[in-house]
Amino acid sequence: MKRSLIRMTAKLQLGITLLIASGCAQTQPFFLNESPDLNYYLNSATQIEYPDVDVESLPETTESLPPLALGNHDYQFWDLTLEEATNIALQNAKFFVTTSGIAETRQNVAEQFISSSFEQVGSVYDVAIQQSTTQSVPLTVDSNGNRTLPRGVLRANQVGGVEDALAEFDAQASGFISYSNTDRPRNSGNSAVSTSLFQSDDVTAQAAISKRFATGGVATLRHQLVYGYSNLPTAPLALNSASRVVPSDYTVTMEAQVQQPLMRNRGTLVNRIPVVLASLNEDVSIAEYELQVRNLVRDVENAYWDLYVAYRNVATSVVGRNSAIATAQFAQLAMENGTGTLQELSQAKGQYFQFKAQLETALAGSNLPGPDRFGVYGSENRLRELMGLAATDGRLIRPIDEPTLARVEFDWNESVAQMLYLSPELRKSKTRVKQLELELISAKNQILPEVNLSLLYRWVGVGDTLGPPDGGTGEFPEPGSSALGSLTGGDFQEGAVRLEVTPPAIGSRRELARIQGSKFRLAAARSKLQEDERLQVSLLTGAIRKAQSHYQLTQTNAQQWQAFETEVETRLAEFEAGTRDINVVLQSQQRKAQAEINYYRALAEYSKSLSYVDYLKGTLLANSGIVLREGPWNKKAYWDALERARERSAGKKLQYGVTRPGVVRQGPVRDADSASQIIGSGTTTHGQTLPPGEFEMNAADGQVFFGDANGEALPMDMGIVRDPIRIDDHQPLMEYGSSTQEMLQAPQPIDRLSPPVTVPTPAPSIESAQPLRSPAASSNDGASWGTARRVQPAAYTAPAATSAAEPAEYAPQPVRRKPIPR
Repeated sequence: MKRSLIRMTAKLQLGITLLIASGCAQTQPFFLNESPDLNYYLNSATQIEYPDVDVESLPETTESLPPLALGNHDYQFWDLTLEEATNIALQNAKFFVTTSGIAETRQNVAEQFISSSFEQVGSVYDVAIQQSTTQSVPLTVDSNGNRTLPRGVLRANQVGGVEDALAEFDAQASGFISYSNTDRPRNSGNSAVSTSLFQSDDVTAQAAISKRFATGGVATLRHQLVYGYSNLPTAPLALNSASRVVPSDYTVTMEAQVQQPLMRNRGTLVNRIPVVLASLNEDVSIAEYELQVRNLVRDVENAYWDLYVAYRNVATSVVGRNSAIATAQFAQLAMENGTGTLQELSQAKGQYFQFKAQLETALAGSNLPGPDRFGVYGSENRLRELMGLAATDGRLIRPIDEPTLARVEFDWNESVAQMLYLSPELRKSKTRVKQLELELISAKNQILPEVNLSLLYRWVGVGDTLGPPDGGTGEFPEPGSSALGSLTGGDFQEGAVRLEVTPPAIGSRRELARIQGSKFRLAAARSKLQEDERLQVSLLTGAIRKAQSHYQLTQTNAQQWQAFETEVETRLAEFEAGTRDINVVLQSQQRKAQAEINYYRALAEYSKSLSYVDYLKGTLLANSGIVLREGPWNKKAYWDALERARERSAGKKLQYGVTRPGVVRQGPVRDADSASQIIGSGTTTHGQTLPPGEFEMNAADGQVFFGDANGEALPMDMGIVRDPIRIDDHQPLMEYGSSTQEMLQAPQPIDRLSPPVTVPTPAPSIESAQPLRSPAASSNDGASWGTARRVQPAAYTAPAATSAAEPAEYAPQPVRRKPIPR
C-alpha cells in the first residue's frame, strides 16, 4: 500500500512538471508520415485562375496579318460584288454580329458582342436550343402507379419546346418491391388460432404503366403480387375452420383503371394548350432568327456602300491633291517669272497639304473632328467583321457594284400591306397575342370545380404457391393451390367506381385574379400590337420620304459638282492669264472636291434608303434572293416519318373530347404579292389627293407655289434645277488601278501650265429609270428589281421632279420594286 502511494505520487509530480514546462501555448500536432510539400494546402481561398478549356481558335484569328495603315499598303485588291459579300457573310455566320431592332442607322457591335454571353446574341443554334429546352418538373406517379399531374399542369407559361410539352402524354412505367417482417410478443396465449410470440414476413411487388390522354384522363394498367407468411397455427378445415390452412399465401392481381376529369382540365383544347404554346415559342424563335439574318444582310449592304463612299472619298482626295500640285507648280513658275508672289505660292502649298491630309484620312481614318473616322481601311475592316473574315489577309476588298441611279417609287397601299403582313416584329407581337389568348382560356378553365371519375376493374388470384399447382385440388385454400392459376381462371373479379368532387375555394379569389390578370395582359398585348403597327407605318413613311429626298439630293449634288467643275476650269484659266487671284482658284477647287464627295455620299445613301424601305416592308431577304427554310435531315428521319404517316393513314380517326384546339396559324408565310389580298390594299381618305407634280414645280417657267397662311402663293425659282445638264460618266472603282501606287498616283512635274489646266475628274451621270435585274431574278415579266451591277450612263441628267408640262424624254419613269419570286 505504501509503495503504490509512492508510485502514484511520483506520476503526479511528473505530470505537473510536464504541464508547467509546456505552459498554455498551443503546439502543432506531430504526424508520422507528414509530407514537406503540403500538396493539399491552399494559401488563399480566392484567386484568378485560368479555365481548362480546349477550343481551337479559328485560322482567321491566329493567322491574321498586320493591320493596314499609312505605313503598310501590302495588299492586293479584292473586287467584290454586293451579292458575293452577302453570300460570304451568311455562309460564315454562326453568330450574327449585329443588333436587334429596326433602326435606320446601326452601330458596330463588335465591342458589345465580345462582352456578352452566347445566350444574349443571335446564332444559328437558337431555334434548335428553343426546341430542345425542357421543364425541370419530371413526370410523377403515385404509390399505385397512376400518373399524377403536378400543380399548374396546364403550364400556361410553357417555356420548353414542343417535345417537352408532348412529354406530358408519354407513358410512364413504375414498380417497387417492399419487404417487412414482424417479430413481437402479443397479449394472448397459445391456442389453436393464435400464439403469444407472433412472427411474420410480408412481401409486396408492383409493376404499373400509366399514360395521360389528350382529354385529360389517365389510364393505368397495374400488376401486384402480395406474399404473406406467419407462425400462426395451421390445421385442416375439417378440424378447425378458424385456423389457417396453410402457413403462407400468394395474392396476385391485375388491374385496369381509368381516371377522367368531368369539368376542370377536361377536353383536348385545355390539355393541348401547353403543346400549342410550345409551338408558338418556336415560332417566336424562328422570327428572331429571321430578324438576325435580315439585320445582318442590311448591315452588310450598308457597310458595302460605306466602303464604296470611302473609296470615292479617296478618289476625290487624289483629284484634289493633283489639282493642288498643278496649281502650286504654276504659282512657283509665276513667282520665278516675276508675275507671282510668295504669298500665292504659300497658299497653293497649303492647299496641297490640306488635300494630302484629307487623302491620308480617307485612307486610314482619323478620330479628329471633321475627317472620316474610318477611312477605306476602317470601313473595309467593318465589312470583314460582318462577313466573318480575318481582319487582314493580304487582300483589300473593293466594291465593284455601282449604286442604282434609277428613280424608284413605291405603291403606298401595297407597301403598307406588305409591311403589316411580312414584318417579323409584327409577327412576333401577333404570336404573343395568340399565346395570351390561350392563357386566358386556361385561366378560365381553372375556376371550374374539379370533378374526377375513376373506374377500376381487377382480376384476382390467390394460392398457396405462386406457380403451377403442387398437388391437391388446386383451389385455395387447399395446400398446393396456385395463385397464377386462380388469376388466369377468372373466377375472382372486382370493380370500383369513385367520384371525387373538389369545388374551388370559397370566393375563388386566386382564380378570378388569374382571369383578370390574363385579360389585362391580353388587352395590353393587343394595344401594343396596334401601336407597333402605327409606329412602323410612321417609320415606313419617313423611309419612303427619305428615299425620294436622297434621289433629289443626288441630282442636286450632281448639278452642283458640274457647276463647280466648270468654275475650276474658268478660275484656272483666269489665274494663268493673271486676271484672278490664286485664293479664288483654291477656294473653287475646295468647293469642287466637296461637291464631288457629297454626290457620292448622296448616291450611296439613296441605295441605302431603298434598302431600308424593303427592310421595313419585310421584302429585303426576298429582293436579295435569300430564302429561309429547314435544312435536310438524315435519311432515317424521312424513313421513320414515312412509316409513321402510313401507320396513321391506315388507322381509324377517333373524334374525342368536347373541344378541339382552335386555329392558331394561317399556314406558311406567303410572298409579298399576297400581302395586299390578306391585309388589304388600304383605304381611301376624304379630301383631295395630289400627285407630286401638282405641288412641285408646277409652273412652266420653273416656279413653285406654296400657299402661305393667307392663302397667297409664295413663288420659289427652281428653274435651274429643272434644266438638264450634260456631264460625263464617273469612273468605276475597278479602273483606278490594281495597287495603291496607281490609285494614289500624282501627276509628273511640268515646266509650264499653259494652256489652261484641266484636271481629269470622274463626273456623275444620272439616267432615266431603267429596270435593274438582279442576278437571282427568274421572272419573265420584267417586274423584278434589284441592285444593279453596273448602270449605263445617260446623256442627260434627269430632273429632280416632274410635272405634266415637262418633255417626256426628261421625265423619269417610276420603278415598282417587287420581291424576286422563288
